[in-house]
Amino acid sequence: MAESDLYFKIAQGVALEAGEIIKEAFYKEKEICTKECFADLVTETDQRVEKTVISIIKEQFPTHSFIGEESIASGERCKLTDNPTWIIDPIDGTTNFVHKFPYVCISIALLVDKQPVVAVVYNPILNEMYTAQPGKGAFLNYKPIHVSKASDLSQCLLATNLNCPGQSLLSSQICTNVGHMFSQCRGIRSVGSAALSMCLVAQGSADAYFEHGIHCWDIAAGMLIAKEAGGVVVDTEGGEFDLMSRRLVCANNQKIAEEIVSLIEDVPFQRD
Repeated sequence: MAESDLYFKIAQGVALEAGEIIKEAFYKEKEICTKECFADLVTETDQRVEKTVISIIKEQFPTHSFIGEESIASGERCKLTDNPTWIIDPIDGTTNFVHKFPYVCISIALLVDKQPVVAVVYNPILNEMYTAQPGKGAFLNYKPIHVSKASDLSQCLLATNLNCPGQSLLSSQICTNVGHMFSQCRGIRSVGSAALSMCLVAQGSADAYFEHGIHCWDIAAGMLIAKEAGGVVVDTEGGEFDLMSRRLVCANNQKIAEEIVSLIEDVPFQRD
């Protein structure tokens, strides 16, 4: 088995194992803590899933590096190097998880030389696993998926995150951007998970997704899945996408991406 295929197999296996932990806790009452503000939530399950995932992978690949959402929240440095690095969001959509809204997932990506080589996004509540490897296409439950063929913004359903509480200036700027888009597209949806939003673009259920303020662990796996499905991922100012910049436009094609870029203004966030 090629090394990349071994990585891929391990990622899928650990996602399924983590998914069982998430499913077991999903309908139970949860102990909730907040991080940066009242809407930035973490549960014991987030922490347990991340520890489980890192432990299993580290046992297989002890020289690899890790960037995990809860590890960073606990004070570890968020540093991406050329060393094989697993980027993990144990529960993307923690607020959804707390409210029993079924759009939650574990997101796992492996980057080598800062380039993604494995991507797995698994929603255990809906039993949907999105996967991708470079040059091999994107899949939902092992069936190929592709972006939509929408060619004009007026034909598009867009996804974004509408939540930025506790930061009034940033909230205002984000709302302004959403307002600019409303009159140009068919509709805007907020599913509460960056990873799943990118997967919706990959499968053609949404035509584009844009956001400021996301972190590398939210989008590292979704980035590869969207690209392998035929989509594009760019910076919100139209340039080359930077995983650590905390901003992106993910679209079904370059034309739609450029139309979105032309309508939104930059919202400043500190880099990962």
